[in-house]
Amino acid sequence: MTMSLTDVIEGTRQAVSADPANAAVSFTVDHQLVTGTQVDVKVRDHAFRVDEPAPLGGTDTAANPVEYALAALGSCQVITYQFWAAKLGVPLTSVKVTVEGDLDLHGFFGFNETRPGFTDVRVTVDLDGPATREAYEDLKRQVDEHCPVLDLFRNPTPTKTALA
Repeated sequence: MTMSLTDVIEGTRQAVSADPANAAVSFTVDHQLVTGTQVDVKVRDHAFRVDEPAPLGGTDTAANPVEYALAALGSCQVITYQFWAAKLGVPLTSVKVTVEGDLDLHGFFGFNETRPGFTDVRVTVDLDGPATREAYEDLKRQVDEHCPVLDLFRNPTPTKTALA
């Protein structure tokens, strides 16, 4: 049985109040090349595949890494809206998020010094429910401030790469 979001929020507040170290969590994701551009990904007890579309040398058996990045942003937005709506007592009937991103392949292929990452990302949020527009605008402000994946897109994150 799953707990309500308000129960999760309160339980987490109590655990963090008892020991601030309880707020620190880590996530690990393992990746293994299958063939070509196909990669098997394992997250806890979950697995999925990553691939590239044919024009980028793949077999199009799955979404590509940048599509998963957009999916991570969109799904984190939906989840964060749910948590903050519960926390603020803002009623929501539905949350729909569309994320679009523009990429210039010059950077990925090293054709010039263009940045290899997204040049622009657009998030469109469609909220439905009985609350006022003002309540939904306040909810959006809270989500924009607290969404972890949105933070990854907006701010540099210390990242190290190393050969094993």
